[in-house]
Formats: sequence, C-alpha cells, structure tokens
Amino acid sequence: MPAPPALAVRRLDDQLGRPLRDLRISVTDRCNFRCVYCMPKEVFGRDHAFLPRTELLTFEEITRVARVAVAHGVEKIRLTGGEPLLRKDLHLLIGSLGGLRTPQGAVPDVALTTNGSLLARTAPALRAAGLQRVTVSLDSLDDATFMAMNDVAYPVAKVLDGIDAAQRAGLAVKVNMVVKRGHNDHDIVPMARHFQGTPVILRFIEYMDVGATNGWRMDEVVPSAEVLARIGAELPVEQVPANYRGETSTRWRYRDGSGEIGMISSVTGAFCHSCSRARVSTDGKLFTCLFATSGHDLRTMIRTGCTDDALAETMAGIWRQRTDRYSEERGRSVRTPPAPGERVEMSYIGG
Repeated sequence: MPAPPALAVRRLDDQLGRPLRDLRISVTDRCNFRCVYCMPKEVFGRDHAFLPRTELLTFEEITRVARVAVAHGVEKIRLTGGEPLLRKDLHLLIGSLGGLRTPQGAVPDVALTTNGSLLARTAPALRAAGLQRVTVSLDSLDDATFMAMNDVAYPVAKVLDGIDAAQRAGLAVKVNMVVKRGHNDHDIVPMARHFQGTPVILRFIEYMDVGATNGWRMDEVVPSAEVLARIGAELPVEQVPANYRGETSTRWRYRDGSGEIGMISSVTGAFCHSCSRARVSTDGKLFTCLFATSGHDLRTMIRTGCTDDALAETMAGIWRQRTDRYSEERGRSVRTPPAPGERVEMSYIGG
C-alpha cells in the first residue's frame, strides 16, 4: 500500500504560546492493579464495565492520529493506560509508530509507561519492535506497603524482575514513585538507595488530584522539597539543568556521581506554563490537559471517512484554542476543582 501524501507542516502554539510537542495515548482502560490513587477497588470492582473492544481505537487509527500529530510538531509519543501491556500485540503498534517521521526526517521518540507486571515476558518483543524507553511505576520496595497500594497482592520482586528484563533487552528504564503521606513516604530514602549506582532514574511524583475516585487530600501530598530534603540528608544531591524545555521533572544528581533522581512537583510547583502535552483517550478523544473535564471526539471523524487534512485541521484548531493551566490556578486558589462527576479518570486518559 503506498504511503499517504505528506501533510503540510504547521507548528502549533496554543493561546499561551505553548507548542505541541508530546502526545500521550491511552491504549486500554483496563489494568490488572487496583492502585489506591488511580483505580481503587471500591469503584473499579469485578462488576465495573470497561470499554468494549469495538470502542477502542485500532492500531491503525492510533497510528493515523499519531502521524497527524507528528506532522504538527510532536516529537515524543508515550503509550499509557490503564496497563498498556494488557493490549494484545502492542509490539505491532510500536512498530507502526516507529515508521513515522518528523518533518525533519527523524524518528519520533516512542516510550511506554507500565506497572511492570508483564514486562519480564514482553520486553524482548517491545525492544525488537523499536521501543527505546520504558517508565515503570513502583511505589515501594516493601512488599506489605506495595501490595497495599496495588491492592491485588502483587509482589515487588516481580516488578523488579521486569525492570531487570527491560534492561537486559536494551531498554532505558525510569521508575516513577507516587508519594502519599502515611502510606509509602517512609520508603523515599530506601527507594533512592536501591536505584543509586544503577542506570535507572528514579522520579518522585507528588500525589495528584486526578479523577474523582482516589479521595485526594492536600494533607496527603508530600511536597517535592520535603522529599528532596529527606534524601539530601543522607545522600547529598545537586541540581542539574533540564534536558529540554517543558520537561516535567527537575533533575538532581548524587554529588558522588552515582546516579540521578527527579522530582515531579505537579501540586506544589505546577509546570503548566511550559506544558506541551496532548492526550488521546482509549476511545479516541483528544484532551488538552490531564485535568480536563471533556475531550474532543476524533474517533467519530475517523470512522465516518474524514481525510487526513480534515483531521489535521481539527486537531490544530483544538490546540490553538487551548488555555489550560489547571494546576497553576489550583495552586493560586483561583480555580475551583471540577465536581466529581465532571472529572476524567487517569485510567481513561493516561498519566
């Protein structure tokens, strides 16, 4: 089949001058964990109705949306969920995305966020398909704490096995730890010590008010400054420059040269001013903010026969009208959080 004609290249800036550079795509709303800050079992129980397969974007539809986004300036594509490795034959999608090219002829950076439970057996195929990087969610090294947070009695050792398998396969690995006061904050320094001296970059994420089901409270947020102080008291660190404009994590390295950690301060140090990320939900809605209350339906356009140019113009129009800065407004107390019924769950839109 011949390749579709090249789209016109147009850099997209939103109303606040932020370019579109990153696209996060949720490939499934299903997950085999029931993490208390994302998919609590009380809400996502055995009788929870997940999206039927026919409502999910196909790999071909995802690739088409990504191709249009890349033509508009997207350089980084991240596959999320739910747990993306539950999506059958995900390596085929990675291969398709690896065939895209930026207007400058470069291959877009394709990455994956996972809970690591299926990584040990899928890492070789993912790497062979062209995946370069994975981010693994791991909130504690203590089995009792980790099992309480994932709420399905999944042991730490199996996630660590997945991380090891990913490294053996040649994937670069980052680990994300969501820190929740009174739940796992006692593991901050042990986590830092465990990954110190390895190629793995550990990032600490402030517990966020995403969705309507995680019972978020400000007093359960451990500010990044406190996390950094706890680590620095035992393992001296110094800040290093960002890798690129709009990077969500501030970077810190151990002064003895034994590795790097990151701080994602999405509550106490919001980075809306440089946010360059759009998100596509499992069923093909385009969201311009993690905290958005509604998305724009691309799936219907695609399935009713729109052209690539029409899809590109629609996506461009959505981004150009973007004014989102929820976290900054919430931090300044000038924004009332959405009502529970209006919030979009992280498992649907991706992290």
